[in-house]
Amino acid sequence: MEESKVYVGNLDYGTDREALKALFDQNSIVTKDVTVITDKDTGRSKGFGFVTVENEAAIEDAINKLNGQDFNGRKLTVSKAQPRRERSSGGGGGYSSRFSRDSYGGGRDRQSRY
Repeated sequence: MEESKVYVGNLDYGTDREALKALFDQNSIVTKDVTVITDKDTGRSKGFGFVTVENEAAIEDAINKLNGQDFNGRKLTVSKAQPRRERSSGGGGGYSSRFSRDSYGGGRDRQSRY
């Protein structure tokens, strides 16, 4: 069974889990779980979060009541949360497969490539 999650964006960076839950409570929207996404290094809010609600009707209720509403001086963006996409592993690192195992670039091969 798919969870009923709401995305809440454009949060003030001082907004925490309790403040977001209180917003939903004030608007008579029952929550199962509330998460404000934070930077793993600083612990500061990234300005968005997710709220798990009871069902699809509660998602629509949250969107109708809260999307565009002013909250701590900012207009909220509220929508149905999209399923998380899987991230590909690997990548990055600056190593290119066109170089030999011992070569990291920067020099010329002694043998001609032509």
